[in-house]
Amino acid sequence: MAVGTETTGTGAAVVPQASRGERYTSYDVDAFEVPSGREEDWRFTPLRRLRGLHLPADGGHAATTGAATVTVAAAPEVTVLTVGRDDPRLGQGGTPGDRVAAAAWSAFTEATVVEVGREVRVSAPTLVTVTGPGAGHTGYGHLHLRAERFAESVVVVDYRGGGTYAENVELVLGDGAHLTVVFVHDWADDAVHVTAHHAALGRDATLRHTVVTLGGDLVRVSPTMTFTGPGGTVEANGLYFADAGQHLEHRTFVDHAVPQCRSHVTYKGALQGRGAHTVWIGDVLIRAAAEGTETFELNRNLVLTEGARADSVPNLEIETGEIAGAGHASATGRFDDEQLFYLTSRGIPTELARRLVVRGFFGEVLSKITVPEVRARLEAAIEAELQVVGA
Repeated sequence: MAVGTETTGTGAAVVPQASRGERYTSYDVDAFEVPSGREEDWRFTPLRRLRGLHLPADGGHAATTGAATVTVAAAPEVTVLTVGRDDPRLGQGGTPGDRVAAAAWSAFTEATVVEVGREVRVSAPTLVTVTGPGAGHTGYGHLHLRAERFAESVVVVDYRGGGTYAENVELVLGDGAHLTVVFVHDWADDAVHVTAHHAALGRDATLRHTVVTLGGDLVRVSPTMTFTGPGGTVEANGLYFADAGQHLEHRTFVDHAVPQCRSHVTYKGALQGRGAHTVWIGDVLIRAAAEGTETFELNRNLVLTEGARADSVPNLEIETGEIAGAGHASATGRFDDEQLFYLTSRGIPTELARRLVVRGFFGEVLSKITVPEVRARLEAAIEAELQVVGA
């Protein structure tokens, strides 16, 4: 049933797990056991650094002691609402699949809804800014992004500040909708952020989902994309740059449950400094009913210094032979000596040559960010990262 090879950045084999389609989901935090670190969902995450987000509220340190601030600079055609837990739209994107996501669902009091109506084509990007609860404080949140039938919209979600923050993000696309979302995690050094994304795509809908992770002490992002009607397309891109001591973890899951859908996942990361650790888990499930599926996932990691570690585990599970194509690729390595030799042999100084290689490495993902201001900001941030190590 499973197709492909599972490996980690250390070269160790991974014990095959149960079907991803059989993973448990629930809105009830008590329905999940407290993770020990041996579970598939948690084996790479340093639980001691979660500040109690995974523990019972009466036995851990994750009681709500603060709140994140959410502000929205919306395009004229966009509706922004603050709603209570009983709003019927909430939950339409998906159900929490781990204890922290369920805890965030149970703890939030208000949700921010960003909505684009039927057949509305938005004239400018909408900017959602989430500012953490602050050092020493813990907050929970819920963000719901919605594009109705044949709507088109671009949304940028910008995370800043410090503290501990757990949340669920829903992305609901009606039939024929086109939604582009860029998540920028530019947290302060003390921040711990655990977020689960739940995307549900209607018939012929298109989701372009980009995650950029640069800041924070520990950031764990778990996007789940589910096709609810045929003909949908998911393009999931990620860029991350880990410095000394940072733990940046991304867990993508694309659930092909209906026919004639397409998905393409591309995540690229760089690491520098002792204790820098990145994790990418890429799960794709093609269910028996998903005939005509076309999917591919790619992860590349560039290790810039000694003492950094990248784990990469692509998983491709196929339950039908009637597909258009499926595959995955994963690689972790250092600078390409041939590229460096080519550049230096033409008179380019070694330091500049190394920077050019890194810029080219990230260029594929950056070129897909269609908001010029965001792309320019990220290019500057990567340049600043390279100056830290003198690359």
